Amino acid sequence: MKHTDKQQGITRRDVVKGLSAAAAGTAIGGLLPGLGSLSMASTNGSPETTTARLGFIALTDAAPLFVALEKGFFAAHGMPDVEVLKQSSWGATRDNLVLGSRRGGIDGGHILTPMPYLMSSGAMSDQVDVSIIARLNLAGQCISVGNEYLDLEVGTDTSQFAEALAAKRAGGDEVRAAMTFPGGTHDLWIRYWMAAGGINPNSDIATIVVPPAQMVANMRVGSMDTFCVCEPWNHQLINQGIGYTANTTGELWHNHPEKALCLRNDYIEANPNATRAILMAVMEAQIYCEQPENKEEVAQICSRRRWIHAPYADIIDRMQGNFDYGTGRVVENHPDQMRYWNDHASYPFRSHDLWFLIENQRWGYLPQDFDNQALIDRVNREDIWREAAAELGVASADIPDSTSRGIETFFDGKVFDPEDPQAYLDSLEIKRMS
Repeated sequence: MKHTDKQQGITRRDVVKGLSAAAAGTAIGGLLPGLGSLSMASTNGSPETTTARLGFIALTDAAPLFVALEKGFFAAHGMPDVEVLKQSSWGATRDNLVLGSRRGGIDGGHILTPMPYLMSSGAMSDQVDVSIIARLNLAGQCISVGNEYLDLEVGTDTSQFAEALAAKRAGGDEVRAAMTFPGGTHDLWIRYWMAAGGINPNSDIATIVVPPAQMVANMRVGSMDTFCVCEPWNHQLINQGIGYTANTTGELWHNHPEKALCLRNDYIEANPNATRAILMAVMEAQIYCEQPENKEEVAQICSRRRWIHAPYADIIDRMQGNFDYGTGRVVENHPDQMRYWNDHASYPFRSHDLWFLIENQRWGYLPQDFDNQALIDRVNREDIWREAAAELGVASADIPDSTSRGIETFFDGKVFDPEDPQAYLDSLEIKRMS
């Protein structure tokens, strides 16, 4: 389906450029209305299929998938039969990716960035080739702590928390930290945070797996002392008076990469045009989610039963960038709020994927002699992202010049240089190497 408003001189490419600029803070008048009614067929050919089965977990960083469906972006790009299907856990996401849609599973979707690597390597599942075609967001996760430790007002520094946990263990009680999937982003954030303060996540605390939507209920009954997850579950914890936010993970690493959009390789190979169409729809949705004037609508969409199924009040504040930590600390327009598009949030930097692989080696999920670069070459399809961006008419300022974002610095002063990852690994005091 094609549509060009020749009288106004506005094409979908113009709209995307306008949206992209507006998301970066430059208002482009007259381009936003009617976005959902515009469409443009792929200049490289129509989609080979109109269908795809995409999974998601009930988290706000999956919002671009919800918005792409609800606002008609998939349909506008010739993919009207895309299904966006809720998964019960990251383990279920993995299993359904292994199955693929032909066997009742899924073709791709919202994923923890390390998972396509762990799956493609066969490290944590039956080996299946899965590729990352975009990042869905930067930052926006949080580490929460139970009210048992409210007097400590734990933040990025875990030194006092370490003492409290040691005292609790000495009294005969077990201490637990919850994350959502071994080797996934939440596992790596909470391990990094604890280790930086002297807590060894392999010996000083039991690290357990809990699905995101079950975090609050488990904290309520005392199943864990701390957890790491995306929203809305951290804010819901505060609203229910059970715990508080120690930090939003962007405080550990500013603008860190988080979730990704993935597809099985067999889907990409059979449907290259459909793959770009899916990606372009999601990129438009990312731009839409980034714009401040859309935040309330996006929060309302997220709250619906078919998506996150959580109260709007648990979602809206942090989606707008306003953080009440539950300790009396309130930060409005937080510098480390989730980014869907700004700051190259959508582009899958290969340097970031390398960091995730190095951290998985640090904690023994991958062997030390693993060929990281060869796997990145297989899994990271930033070339597809660039093709989609060019076809969509994304502003050149929003397309990175390099596949590396360069040297990254963490809250504890550690430095990751993608050109010398071993130096970073050697600098880490607490680790478990396989």
